[in-house]
Amino acid sequence: MRLLRLLKIFRVSFVFGLDEFLLAHPETSSLRKLVDTIFFFRKLDSPRAGRLRQALERLGPIFVKFGQALSTRRDLLPPDIADELAKLQDKVPPFSSELALIEIEKAYGKPWHQVFASFDQTPVASASIAQVHFAILPDGREVAVKILRPNMKSIIANDIALMDNAAGLIEKIWADGKRLKPREVVAEFSKHLYDELDLMKEAANASQLRRNFASSPILVVPEIHWEYCSNSVMVMQRMSGTPISQIETLRALSIDIPKLASMGVEIFFTQVFRDGFFHADMHPGNIFVSNTGQYIALDFGIMGTLTDEDKNYLAQNFLAFFQRDYRRVAQAHIDAGWAPKKTRVDEFEAAIRAVCEPIFDRPLKEISFGKVLLSLFQTSRRFNVEIQPQLVLLQKTLLNIEGLGRQLDPDLDLWKTAKPFLERWMAEQVGWRGFFNAVKTEAPNWGGMIPQIPRLVHRALHENRLEPLENELRQLVQAQKSRNKLLFLLALLLSILTAWLIRSS
Repeated sequence: MRLLRLLKIFRVSFVFGLDEFLLAHPETSSLRKLVDTIFFFRKLDSPRAGRLRQALERLGPIFVKFGQALSTRRDLLPPDIADELAKLQDKVPPFSSELALIEIEKAYGKPWHQVFASFDQTPVASASIAQVHFAILPDGREVAVKILRPNMKSIIANDIALMDNAAGLIEKIWADGKRLKPREVVAEFSKHLYDELDLMKEAANASQLRRNFASSPILVVPEIHWEYCSNSVMVMQRMSGTPISQIETLRALSIDIPKLASMGVEIFFTQVFRDGFFHADMHPGNIFVSNTGQYIALDFGIMGTLTDEDKNYLAQNFLAFFQRDYRRVAQAHIDAGWAPKKTRVDEFEAAIRAVCEPIFDRPLKEISFGKVLLSLFQTSRRFNVEIQPQLVLLQKTLLNIEGLGRQLDPDLDLWKTAKPFLERWMAEQVGWRGFFNAVKTEAPNWGGMIPQIPRLVHRALHENRLEPLENELRQLVQAQKSRNKLLFLLALLLSILTAWLIRSS
């Protein structure tokens, strides 16, 4: 099966002439002429960009998603290819209405007209994993119905297997293979891709994001109608808005475009650092803008999560970058174990400075983050920095945000927009507010843990088993250690406050 899939990839690439991209360099011009001569019968009359899009569509969802990601990087692609790949965001050829109705009947166990008051059989959007139809519920509510493409699991399983084999080969034959952890990256991508095949998970993601931004004036998330949801069909509130890529239409609606770009940055950093739960597929096809200027999020199949340790590490690094404290950045990488402990901090600091210093105090239109990332990649290779698979989605999302910001407002200063938010977040984490929040969160645990110690000692002495006691106490003490510092500081603070009140009286 995998061999057949591999043969299909080669066949599609040949039919659509994708070898043109590989042989476009002047140094390979003679080889390209030889290929054209041998395969003279192959007709390649249509433009290269259209052929590339058609090939990705023919190869299936993983390749379509690759094209979607590329379409947001207009600084890295020729205009004709970027324009054509942008059609992959919501104009993937739909599957037939007959198949859509069959999937609905499978999900509900009855025909569509017994579930919906009306159902538009013409899809309004078609993507790589599913397509969307408008409908009306029996009580009159207007909804969007997302239906999974049939037979997706077997197709994706084969492609993921091929990617895993390729990643294993890269680890063996490429010097940087092990450091880049390609198989772990593929596994991470696979996990999120399979999550997209379960629309109940996507509905839960949407519900969580809606709850996180329940009172937000800048982001709207559709309501999920749980009683109509299943693994293959998802029903949510119908949203009205303008695709964010239609900038001229937004201007005609008197939407403040620079403000919209700044709001996008704020939404991203709020999701990452406040919630640790972020929309990880933010290409223009998944974002609309309401007539009042609010973002409307759609398609919640890929969501990223971050631990508290990840959030703190990232925030420290972002702030260090904003403050141009490259030594702090270098030291953070070493302390986190991303770079070897023997790495010389001064050399690592100098290398990071050489890459990052030129991009500050310049508008976004003058900066290519693609080139910056390439330079950072070369620097990381020199210092044997390991790629962190759990942050791959975050890196992808940050690139999407940059691509979106570049389209909306080329003069947007990403650094100045993000810095106040990060400084405020850090103050809440490590300042006085963070201190009291930590006390409030951890205090309930103290009452439950401290009284256990006498009981554990008595039981161990009675049963004469000191070794298990030692292990239990070690775990208990380890868990309590960080809390004791806060308890001591709080006690000290209360003592000082009490003494001051007594003196004042």
